Amino acid sequence: MHLDEPQRTFPIRSNAPQGLLAAGWAPLAAVAAAGLTLGFFLWYGFVVPKQDAVLSAAGLPLLLVIVLVAVVWAWQAYSDYFASRTGIKFQRSLQYDAISWSVFVVLWLSFVMPIWLTHGGVRLFVYCAALFCIGKLAVAARFNETVRDVSIDFVVSRFAIIVIAELAAVIIGQRAGTHVQESRTLLLAVWGRWDAVHYLDIGTSGYHGTDMAFFPLLPLLIGILGKVMANHLIAGLVISNVALFFALLFLYKLVEHEFDRTVARRAIFYISIFPTAVFFSAVYTESLFLMLTVASFYYMRERRWWLAGAIGLLASLTRIEGVLLAVPFAIEWWSAYRENAVAGVKNLVPIVLIPLGLVFFMAYLWVLNGDPLYFSHVQSHWNRQLAAPWTSIGNSFHKIATAVGPQTVAQQILELVFTALMIGVLAGGWRKLKASYVAYMGLSILMPLCTSSLMSMPRFALVLFPMFVILALWGGRPRINNAIVALSLPLLGLFTVLFADWYWVA
Repeated sequence: MHLDEPQRTFPIRSNAPQGLLAAGWAPLAAVAAAGLTLGFFLWYGFVVPKQDAVLSAAGLPLLLVIVLVAVVWAWQAYSDYFASRTGIKFQRSLQYDAISWSVFVVLWLSFVMPIWLTHGGVRLFVYCAALFCIGKLAVAARFNETVRDVSIDFVVSRFAIIVIAELAAVIIGQRAGTHVQESRTLLLAVWGRWDAVHYLDIGTSGYHGTDMAFFPLLPLLIGILGKVMANHLIAGLVISNVALFFALLFLYKLVEHEFDRTVARRAIFYISIFPTAVFFSAVYTESLFLMLTVASFYYMRERRWWLAGAIGLLASLTRIEGVLLAVPFAIEWWSAYRENAVAGVKNLVPIVLIPLGLVFFMAYLWVLNGDPLYFSHVQSHWNRQLAAPWTSIGNSFHKIATAVGPQTVAQQILELVFTALMIGVLAGGWRKLKASYVAYMGLSILMPLCTSSLMSMPRFALVLFPMFVILALWGGRPRINNAIVALSLPLLGLFTVLFADWYWVA
């Protein structure tokens, strides 16, 4: 992804060895130590357990050399790329990047730290990898305005939400009744509420029962990373929060290209403080789906059709709404090739990738229980079935009229209000957006409306990124900006407390 415009490019340096030495001996030594450390632990973790003396003896020096060369090459290549994007000197880029590599030397502590803390060194490696990424992010934020803006919004909003959720769980406590506890640690268990239980269950034990209503990409990632981290809940939290960061980054760049940096900053700010933004940090699909949909749009705009289609496939493996990306794909393709459609036919082919995620899931369900549409049929468990869009709205008013308690009334009113918000923003701002954005937003509103229920509409609005683009355009007026912030923040705090204490939010 391009970090900033205009793009500055510099030639790849043919005198890389001299450049590495010019960075100084300390950075070179730190990276070399990291490479040797990683080489040793690869040998220790994968070769030694085979209990083959010859293989172990030959494997150690071989892995040390291979990994050392690979790490030094990666250090040089990334530093060269970073220098080209930021305009800083290559040697300075090497010096900063060496800091992130040096954290891997900490792996040697796995021989002296308690086994429960390091999990045989695997958990410590994950911690080091996280610090490695954070280090690179910190350096990027230091020199790049886009990364800095996104990082500030991400850190501030996530910090506030996490603090509120944890305090609510400790001070108020969970709602009366018996609830699933995904962790013995209260501070972690806060993030394993409601649908998160299903995703964690699938990632841990596979599909069964009503779990088949939930699409497979997030549980698959949880299962893979959970085995490495030895904790599926933490794995889910890492996936959600990392995906959110990149979702904000893609959204920032997409809006900046379409409008300007000021509008982009407002867009990521509004989505970060939206009332249901607590779901971005929980084990839900919202972060992952937002990242994939915005990234697909971004690469459609860049005319990188195969990459946009491949990301669309992942989106339709995450949520059924991912198949809707085929519509903006077709619109963007037509916009690019309307004057010579024949020449652009080959670039229309990747559109077939987008629905393949859904096709793969249907094929899996067909093998599993003989019903490829079971993900839809099982929705009856939550009183959802295919119906006209006005049926959902009528059912909400009926529930209000027949409610026996104020909680039901309040819940239905919230769902109606958020539904009206989505429709109202689209109706009032569609002229400000490209046709592909309008089509995607309209279909994304229509699909859940056709399920005979408005349940979860406040959460569905969270991934409707064209809505936040429109709000960001309107937010140029101080009064509108103040109104958006004044309404979003209190509701975000309220919804976070409710979610943390096992009350239904969306």
